[in-house]
Amino acid sequence: MKLNRSSMLYGTLVLTGTSIVSQVLGFIYRIFLSRLIGAEVMGLYQLIMPVYSVVLSLTAVGLTAAVSNLSSEFHALGDRASSARVLRRCLAAFFLLFLLVAGVVVLFYDPISVYLLGDARTQLGLLLLLPCLLLTGIENLHKHFFYGTGQVRPPAAVELCEQFIRTGAVLGLLVLLLPQNPERTVGIIVLGMCTSEVFSSVTLVLLYRRFLSQTGGPPLLRGKAPGLNRRIAAIALPIAATSLLGNLMGSANAVLIPQRLVHAGLDVSEAMSAFGVLCGMTVPMLCLPTCFIGAMGLVLVPKLAQSRALGRREECCRRIGKALFATSILTMPALALLVVLGPTIGVYLFQEETVGQYIVPLSVGVLLSCYQSVLGGALNGLGRQSAAAWSSIACGALQLGCTWFLMGLPGVGLDGYVAGFVASSALGVLLNWLLVARATGLKLQLFQWCTAPALSALLMGLTVNLLFRVLLRAGLGGVPAAGACLLFGLVLYLAALSAQGVHPLRLFRLR
Repeated sequence: MKLNRSSMLYGTLVLTGTSIVSQVLGFIYRIFLSRLIGAEVMGLYQLIMPVYSVVLSLTAVGLTAAVSNLSSEFHALGDRASSARVLRRCLAAFFLLFLLVAGVVVLFYDPISVYLLGDARTQLGLLLLLPCLLLTGIENLHKHFFYGTGQVRPPAAVELCEQFIRTGAVLGLLVLLLPQNPERTVGIIVLGMCTSEVFSSVTLVLLYRRFLSQTGGPPLLRGKAPGLNRRIAAIALPIAATSLLGNLMGSANAVLIPQRLVHAGLDVSEAMSAFGVLCGMTVPMLCLPTCFIGAMGLVLVPKLAQSRALGRREECCRRIGKALFATSILTMPALALLVVLGPTIGVYLFQEETVGQYIVPLSVGVLLSCYQSVLGGALNGLGRQSAAAWSSIACGALQLGCTWFLMGLPGVGLDGYVAGFVASSALGVLLNWLLVARATGLKLQLFQWCTAPALSALLMGLTVNLLFRVLLRAGLGGVPAAGACLLFGLVLYLAALSAQGVHPLRLFRLR
């Protein structure tokens, strides 16, 4: 079947494939990086990465959302000049914000590294991070212009090439220049990152100019375009604030977890071990099947902006409904399989017997967080950025409160974090659904979106659980048994869906 290259499905498939390849390459990259630099330097490198996220939140995240949303809207209306004007003004705003933030970092890099990051050896990496962030911002703004205008292949190809260049540049520089002291080693890593960002930013700028020439040449940008700055700010400010608060609350949550475990009675080593298993093994393993959610969000937001600009309310409802349908039929079976096979997979991957300890409630939380993410993206595409921001902040505050109050209780420990994760995700789904339904009039299709996929996934999970135990008792190894169960479970799941009148092939008509 030939896919429409302007459809949501095509864009989602392209970006999902890119994400999968990038994750695999990143995993290999981290293996070689850790072997070259060791645990201490890896720790120093990880210390400066929160600065990377916070600076991007302050300077670029909101503006990229504005470029994607508004360029999509103007593209749907055939207004090329306004699309180009949006990118130009967002670039100007980014440069201004970056100069202010970079000035603060340059003036106070010493106290930032010593008092905020906790290690003076991060100073060189912190300063070299600034040109990397500048190039990343330019790259992301142009990348989201392409997403907004429905051109997903150019940024996807550039992203893949960037991953290969980053891997080669960082590892190559380390092989050539090591041994060095820890501070210089971190600087070498960031320098390699800058090399890949030079490629991606320059390439996307050239592709943008080529795109303009192919569509009739650069448009005239004379005139003041009244109200455009206000519209950009209305989109960018709530998303930037949400991203910044999310990063800060996430960092605070990560810091609090081991502290509250110690407060609940564990010693420090036990607390760090439990924290590492939960957040470094179990949750990342459960999140592996959800890589398509981010890709779908990148496509869904500009598509909804186009439909909203053209006044097509029913099309908005149909696109959101298809996105929720895709989330259910893809995520539910994957999580059901991981609940059954995850503990065995965890032992093979991590040599850790306790990986599956909280896997059932965490899988529920991951599923709810997928719905929350899709509905949050829908709100951004519908122009309800402030509502999405308040919803996200409320969920983060609930998670942080559960971490503080519940985990500190004797005998509760990590159960408190898991309860907070599920509760905050459920709250996010509820709030975002109410806001989306109010904005669009979308009606809940409970059977198709939830009941049928859930019953099929439950049947598959119970049957695979029984089959897996039988195969293990028959003497089959864990990996071959898991592979056999995976194939059988997929066939059973599709058959159960079809028996209920739900046909996953409808996704291939996703527009």
